[in-house]
Amino acid sequence: MKISKIYEFLDNLSPFELQESWDNSGLIIGDFNQDVQKIVLSIDIDEMLIDSMDENTLLITHHPLIFSGLKQLEFNKYPANLIHKMIQKNISNISMHTNFDQTHLNEYVATEILGYKIEKKDGFVLYLDIDEDFDAFAQKIAATFSLPYAKCVKSSQRVKKVALTTGSGCSLIKYIEADCFLTGDIKYHDAMEAKSINLSLIDIGHFESEHFFAEILLKHLKNLGLEAIISSSKNPFTYI
Repeated sequence: MKISKIYEFLDNLSPFELQESWDNSGLIIGDFNQDVQKIVLSIDIDEMLIDSMDENTLLITHHPLIFSGLKQLEFNKYPANLIHKMIQKNISNISMHTNFDQTHLNEYVATEILGYKIEKKDGFVLYLDIDEDFDAFAQKIAATFSLPYAKCVKSSQRVKKVALTTGSGCSLIKYIEADCFLTGDIKYHDAMEAKSINLSLIDIGHFESEHFFAEILLKHLKNLGLEAIISSSKNPFTYI
């Protein structure tokens, strides 16, 4: 099947035009006229993943390997080192990032992983109505995402309304209308900002909250009749 047909299928599933202006979802490496027999799904691309893949494979990832323009390709530096290997093996790449967040990923995590009903959706933010003790809720969240501990900003003992954005959503803190915000990549100054407006935070991890991308998309790709497998890259972080 040609990549153009697969791309059309993906665009109907999660329109690429929904991506943020800074994003680079779409065909990153490859040729729309290329025929592929196999699809591999992963949140990211790393060297081990490329080495394990067959030639002439389409790799569909959540994160784009190239976010902005490249002025040069030094094959011993990232991301050119990975691009070089992909070209040598004729591996194509399509990214579905912020468009997929809006259409599938956030909703899947809220309902299928956390098990809550969505009360409201506002762009990348989903709102969930709960009524739970903060400590118990934080421990449950950490266990659900297989985190070694719950990294939190605790602003109240009771949680009644929760906001969720998978990946990295701290740029949205000032717009959150909830008791607690679940997102990843929480930094020191994010915590200070949240504390100042009485907003609790629980860090759900970037990789940990988004690695469901592949299993969500796999269910839809079965309708294409092509072989598709999950072979996700590894979390670059190690907890010791």
